[in-house]
Amino acid sequence: MRRIFLSLFCTLLATLSHAETPAARPYTLHSGQLGLVINSKDPLSEQMGDYYAEQRQLKPEQILRIELPTDRAWITEGELEQLRGKIEQYFGPDIQALALAWAKPYRVNCLSITYGVTLGYQEGLCSDMGKPTPESPYFNHSSTQPFTDLHLRPSMLLAAKDWPSGKQLIDTGLAAWGNQPKGSAYFVATSDKARNSRAGLFPPSQAIKGLPLKIEQLQADSLKGKRDIVIYQTGLAKVNDLETLKFQPGALADHLTSFGGQLTDSSQMSSLRWLEAGATASYGTVSEPYNYPQKFPHPQVLLFHYINGATAVEAYWKSVAWPAQGVFIGDPLAAPYRSLSPRKSN
Repeated sequence: MRRIFLSLFCTLLATLSHAETPAARPYTLHSGQLGLVINSKDPLSEQMGDYYAEQRQLKPEQILRIELPTDRAWITEGELEQLRGKIEQYFGPDIQALALAWAKPYRVNCLSITYGVTLGYQEGLCSDMGKPTPESPYFNHSSTQPFTDLHLRPSMLLAAKDWPSGKQLIDTGLAAWGNQPKGSAYFVATSDKARNSRAGLFPPSQAIKGLPLKIEQLQADSLKGKRDIVIYQTGLAKVNDLETLKFQPGALADHLTSFGGQLTDSSQMSSLRWLEAGATASYGTVSEPYNYPQKFPHPQVLLFHYINGATAVEAYWKSVAWPAQGVFIGDPLAAPYRSLSPRKSN
């Protein structure tokens, strides 16, 4: 698997270096195909869900209200089964992806709740987290209709610590639709050897033909003062200088570390900090991943799908080969490189 993972890098590198104008691929996922799940026991979930539904003009049949515990970061396997059953029963075949409007609970045993909702709980994975986990059938897939083609709905937590942060996230995600931002994708190799395991997958510095976007590969322990961030990927337990940065609407950002996906109680930097700093989507693992690069977003795959018009939920899900322990967070519909359509603009 590692050999395939690395050879994929070479293929995508060639594509990025020689491709003509991106955004030629027929991405069609839009707000009319998104299901929104709200936890009626969580006031912030209700507030964010209602605002998101209003801003994205979701129909009543696209919104499911459920009840989940709010006093713990996890749900049981039985609770996940009930949640998946309600989702399956409520949403029709036109719903291709899901937004889950909460930050907690974020896991099921050692697995993330986004993985559980999308692909179901798998017995035995938590007995030895030092082993590989199953490969996602959605990894680097060309499908623009994942439920139709693969019978799975990639899910993302519409997560925030409070209402101001949540509103900022939703407004930024909405502003990102087809905005074609002028900016940079930063891939930062750090001095942290253990958390630098995917640095060999970072694309080299270059301009992307046909887009106002450039790639910068750097050696540093943090970015400081950058004002044009579209993508920021690095590897550290805690990323400094976030307060000095400016993220473009639709920006993706994540750090390779063990517990970034422990959103509300991490001993390291929670992935929520990226959203609070201005990014629109992120990713982190909820249990010890043993720095397998396959358990984190592949830089080339993420970049390739995003600049070709994918939404954040598509690009992030397609970039993780082994997503069992990883939670996806942010606005799933953010799509800055989507070609705008008169038929559906959000």
